Amino acid sequence: MAPIVADLGLEIYDLELASGVLRLSVDTPPGQPSGVTLDNIALVSRLVSRELDHNDPMPGRYTLEVSSPGLERPLRTPAHFLRELNKVVSVRLHHAIDGRRRLQGVLLRADDRAIVVCLDDTGTEMSVAHSDIERARTVFVWGSGADAAKKQSKTQSKKQSKSKQQSSTDAMTKEVAS
Repeated sequence: MAPIVADLGLEIYDLELASGVLRLSVDTPPGQPSGVTLDNIALVSRLVSRELDHNDPMPGRYTLEVSSPGLERPLRTPAHFLRELNKVVSVRLHHAIDGRRRLQGVLLRADDRAIVVCLDDTGTEMSVAHSDIERARTVFVWGSGADAAKKQSKTQSKKQSKSKQQSSTDAMTKEVAS
């Protein structure tokens, strides 16, 4: 499937087989300005369906569903998180960390082991291992581009302000101690 999708200038974002349904999610490569169109989806569906019918890689019956990841896309792999840096994400954890099972904020960093989110409600940074994540997705910020960017950077501003306050407090503590 990957070569078919790549020939169309797209990439496989996610692939899932459950209850006889093969879900194929395709997207444009990172950094591409345009998104996936309905024509892209229809063409991928026809070509992949033809290939699957010809090679018959799965026994039994199945239904093929082709889609884009959407505006609020699931984040399942480290590569998914890396694509969405500086965007608002919602994360549900397997178990509570620091009393929280749900997080929402700006995704600051990601690697193959963990992510770092600047939390919307407190402005603090929280690091979470991929193994602790039950489910995660991007959060679409409604409004004009400027409004959305302002909302996304609001959390970062809170964090910077808190960091400046901490630095100022640290400096005062050092002066008093001297």
